[in-house]
Amino acid sequence: MSQPPSRGNTSALCVDPGLNAGKCLTAASNTDGAIVTLQPCTGSTEQKWTITGGSVKLFGDTKCLDVTGESTTNGNQLQIWTCSTNNNPNQRLYFTDDDHLRWTNHGKCVDLADGSLASGDRPELGDCSGTNANQVRKVGYSANALPATSESGQSGTNACGSGQSQTSKCQTAWINSATDFCLWAPPSAGRGTRTIPNGTLKGVHFVTTPDYVQVTGKGDFTKINAKAGDEGGELDPHGADGNGNPIGGLVFGDTFGAAQQSHEWTSFISDTEFCFRACVGPNAARNCQHIYDVMGCYWNMPANYDSGTYENCDADNDLPMGVYGTSTWHQGTSPTPTAH
Repeated sequence: MSQPPSRGNTSALCVDPGLNAGKCLTAASNTDGAIVTLQPCTGSTEQKWTITGGSVKLFGDTKCLDVTGESTTNGNQLQIWTCSTNNNPNQRLYFTDDDHLRWTNHGKCVDLADGSLASGDRPELGDCSGTNANQVRKVGYSANALPATSESGQSGTNACGSGQSQTSKCQTAWINSATDFCLWAPPSAGRGTRTIPNGTLKGVHFVTTPDYVQVTGKGDFTKINAKAGDEGGELDPHGADGNGNPIGGLVFGDTFGAAQQSHEWTSFISDTEFCFRACVGPNAARNCQHIYDVMGCYWNMPANYDSGTYENCDADNDLPMGVYGTSTWHQGTSPTPTAH
């Protein structure tokens, strides 16, 4: 068994389809036999699950996600039931390393009925498949119910409030437009964050595609504590230990749904330029790849980086990082291709 994708955390989590429609797994009530449906993510008590002890639990760990009637029939739907003290097999569900919610020892995974993300639809069982995007599940948080920290070892906070302070240690970023975005920057002594000082940004270019948003630009980032001459490196939600870099960093936005969390994102910042991409949908991990960490902004996120221009644009998806037609290039292989 694997731990849930937020591996260092045991807080209550939202469980949403990897297709990212701003919908969360929701119990109808706190009663045995209550159905489980997809509903807009609000962070309500009915959506706050904990994943522990080989079960997916709710309402203070008193109720468990439960397979109705222990039926292995594809299409069988889910309910909640009082958590068993004797390892009830109906309640033995766990997250796999490829983000599936799997019924232990049965070869069945939580699936979407006909691939539908409509509110009120009931998730059901299907034969586990590594290629079925309808079975991908992500865990995360509602933006209005963030924990103080989302990972163990975190130095800052995710519950940032709504103000601003130049000593803030907020680690929750938002990315919405050329005039509404955050950057990760080294800490120093709107959304409980530090304000980017006047004169820092020299140009900002925001792009919206069907599967990601991206913001790039130039500036003097020594004003937000980047060291002069620093070429920077990659920040991402995984890091070397799975806890993220920065540890506990979360990313939200309003483009694909109100206050929707992006589980896959990538960012680079040096002393003179930055780029930040947040991805959704079944190809999120591919569009926000993390294996080209020494290649920098131009190569990972080709875009307009001109100074003196501030713009919001719509665009098609670019080819994923490293993909050139039918070939995929890997970092360290010679020769290095030019950026798209």
